[in-house]
Amino acid sequence: MKRLFPYDSSPRNHGLLFVGMVLLCAGLAVPVRAQQPAPEDPEDEKQVGLWLDQGISADLTSDKSLEFEVHERFDEGASNLFEYFFQGGVAFRLRPWLTVTPIYRYQRFPANPTIAYENRLLLNLTLSTSRGPWRPNFRTLIEGRFPDGRHASARFRFRPGVDYTLPLRMKRPPSAGCEQRILRRPRRE
Repeated sequence: MKRLFPYDSSPRNHGLLFVGMVLLCAGLAVPVRAQQPAPEDPEDEKQVGLWLDQGISADLTSDKSLEFEVHERFDEGASNLFEYFFQGGVAFRLRPWLTVTPIYRYQRFPANPTIAYENRLLLNLTLSTSRGPWRPNFRTLIEGRFPDGRHASARFRFRPGVDYTLPLRMKRPPSAGCEQRILRRPRRE
């Protein structure tokens, strides 16, 4: 019978074969770290709930404004405060259809015992045009997230939407809006 891998069956070759197998197994072994569950991301828990958003905009010049927002989110029954955040920045209207706003956000999660807070740096790029009282827009948010007890990360959000200026006789009438949120998280290696 012909062997696939012919070798001499002397004891010396058994030792070399054993050493070769050990080295092969050691070379194939990858460093393994303890399998700990990844810290949870409170953003993953967002399902359905009551959102309360309040925004204030104060014109600084004809092409700049100070933006400040407060957001609260309650759970599905609207009985527990799930999270809240404050954010502010200066909006620069570079063109009538382009607004660039660097923003800082401080976010708290009182209903989550594992995550206390999160800091974020955001860059909001908004493309919009007016069509009478309707204003279609496309917002892109680039976020740097710095959460408590977890690694920093980045995200890209794309938000196409539309705003409707309410027909009230005011210098700056309020508007109502609707948007679709599309989220892209870069993979962590």
